[in-house]
Amino acid sequence: MLTKQDNDLMCRTGQDTPMGQAMRRFWLPVMHLSDVPAAGGDPKEVELLGEHFVAWRDEQGCAGLFSAYCLHRGASMALARAEGDGLRCIYHGWKFAVDGAVLDTPNVADPKFRERIRGRTFPVREAGGLLWAYLGPRDAEPAFPHYPFMDEDDAHRINACAVANCNYVQVIEGLVDSSHLTVLHASGLARTNGVELDFAKKTTHMQFEASPLIEADETDFGFHYVAMRSAGDRRVARIASFIAPCFVANPNGDLWFAVVPVNDERCNFFHVWWNADKRIGEEPLRTQQLAFVGLDEPTLAKYGMTAATCEGPAAMDWRNGYRQDRDRQRAGHFTGFDSFTQEDAACSISSGAIRDRSQEMLSTADIAISRLYRSLLACARAVRDGQPLPALNVEVGRVVGTSAEIGMDEDWRGLVPHHNIVSSGARAARAQ
Repeated sequence: MLTKQDNDLMCRTGQDTPMGQAMRRFWLPVMHLSDVPAAGGDPKEVELLGEHFVAWRDEQGCAGLFSAYCLHRGASMALARAEGDGLRCIYHGWKFAVDGAVLDTPNVADPKFRERIRGRTFPVREAGGLLWAYLGPRDAEPAFPHYPFMDEDDAHRINACAVANCNYVQVIEGLVDSSHLTVLHASGLARTNGVELDFAKKTTHMQFEASPLIEADETDFGFHYVAMRSAGDRRVARIASFIAPCFVANPNGDLWFAVVPVNDERCNFFHVWWNADKRIGEEPLRTQQLAFVGLDEPTLAKYGMTAATCEGPAAMDWRNGYRQDRDRQRAGHFTGFDSFTQEDAACSISSGAIRDRSQEMLSTADIAISRLYRSLLACARAVRDGQPLPALNVEVGRVVGTSAEIGMDEDWRGLVPHHNIVSSGARAARAQ
């Protein structure tokens, strides 16, 4: 359990909070590149870490991320005119380029004035189907991370995003909690039998054992943990890696997550699949994959899990029973939800916008949850106390999630010899 003070320290990510300042020191995904305005198009307002920004491309196709509020008098840049090489605020006509250069200040007679100031824009990169931004101090900008999926083109990659109306930590908890899979996703895992999708083949064995043996290590990038299930005289070891401050490499080895706070009570849950050999980003594989896990647009919209529906009547909350289908549940489906994504979201959202952890009762199944708390709190405390930020300059390209059969006496760490273990030994007996 956590005190209210530590829970707030870990969960709150506003500009003036320690965790918010820590988050801003990393490169974060903002949106899918497909959602960034076309060259010279209208600016688009987005919220991230409780702040509002405007995304835009100039006529040359260069992407930019502006503060939502004009440098001059704070009018919204979402109202700005798109004028080729920059955005012009409609209030007094100040015009800004995507790199922050001030191109025009028509209400200021001094022609040198604009050379002495700079617009509020932020460094951005385009990689892996995502627009990334760095929101921290300019003199502390870290190297841009390189993940394996960034080497694949659109045809060999699937990008998807679900909006969850709860704090970001609650979503990450589900990603590092292997023991819930056999229970919560019982009906979904039963559907994997005989399905040819790679995701189904890699997860079908998890329907048979609800109490895997769990161990975890602190690493230089955050932590990794293993869930081991029996496979005859061997066992299947599934290793997930949490990469601070909000990324997870899934044990399937071809799936990466980012859970980025929109604000303290909403987050964007990014998914990226990649496959160098299969054109999974094209039809029919793309739609088959997304529909199977509940990330297709119709299913997300049905549960209010898109940017357009997350504040509407479809959004899951207690008033609409989280949109659970009780008739379907009574007919035999374990949860009454459409798929994996909605089952996870219902459990995360139903525990409150920011879950109270002062009353929770952790067990031997929750070793990775404890590690997650420690990793996040270490980031927040480092910023608060003026100490170096853990994991900031780690080469994340070497960090993986993986799964393999190993011998009963074989050390699972041999599957990830390139992970730098800082502290080993967080082990659990088989979950009771």
